[in-house]
Amino acid sequence: MSGLDLRELECFLVLSEELHFGRAAERLYVSQSRVSQLLRALEGRIGARLLNRTSRRVRLTPLGERFLAELRPAHAALHGAVKGAREAARGVEGVLRVGFQGAVGDGLMAAIVAFRDRHPGCELETVEIPLADPFGALRQGEVDTAVVCLPVAEPDLVLGPVFSRQPQRLAVDGGHPLAGRAVVRAEELAESPLVSPAGPAPRYWRDALAPAATPGGRPVPPGPRVHTLQEGLTAVAAGRGAMLLCAPTAEYHGRSAVRFLPVEDLPESALGLIWRKADATARVREFGRTVAATCTGRGPTRA
Repeated sequence: MSGLDLRELECFLVLSEELHFGRAAERLYVSQSRVSQLLRALEGRIGARLLNRTSRRVRLTPLGERFLAELRPAHAALHGAVKGAREAARGVEGVLRVGFQGAVGDGLMAAIVAFRDRHPGCELETVEIPLADPFGALRQGEVDTAVVCLPVAEPDLVLGPVFSRQPQRLAVDGGHPLAGRAVVRAEELAESPLVSPAGPAPRYWRDALAPAATPGGRPVPPGPRVHTLQEGLTAVAAGRGAMLLCAPTAEYHGRSAVRFLPVEDLPESALGLIWRKADATARVREFGRTVAATCTGRGPTRA
């Protein structure tokens, strides 16, 4: 095929989403006649119709559906290659958006300060991401990298440096039966409803933050399901249940109405820096090395 025109392909992609020439023209900032012209040119190159259109309806032909399925990943890969080359040319300069859950603890703040000192040409922005959706902002391109509570077992994401390993904390209100304790045993989780994340978080991740049973097999009563950390802490303060948190978040959100108690016999909480496999820019890799050196004390890691 000669004379391949990206405008024709992008026109077809938009038309396949809108199935309406007027809306497609608005998205492409061209006239409807130009949309028709680009589609006819592409169909001419291929030698068959990709869309059937009448005065009432626009729909893909079987060939159009097949072409769309093959074109989408190729188009995304092409844009990714261009973006990757642009990022490589710019190096670490630009904007780096770092997502976090709950709080920016001392370790992460130290890494942010170190990164800014070393790379003044890169503007680092911090963005809070919902408790109930630890990976959504990253996948949707709202952040470039994120610090989240472990575990992370997502095939499209890279888990970089892991840090802040500490006993989990149980948040309870001042009138809770466990409020006067210095330490809580994991089996005692069965004695109180446990606040859990709602939303699109994977089941394994939600189970880690709100297990359905103790290590000994005793069932843990389900408590309120919340979307944000503040919703969870409010439910705890109101006496509606207890909530497991990582240590940095508990330390940051200390308040008189809520006690944060270390929990024995549970896996330690830990934070990890994650990013998309397909979009590891120079800025992301350099920030990963900075977090590894600052927060783990183990020096740079290969990102």
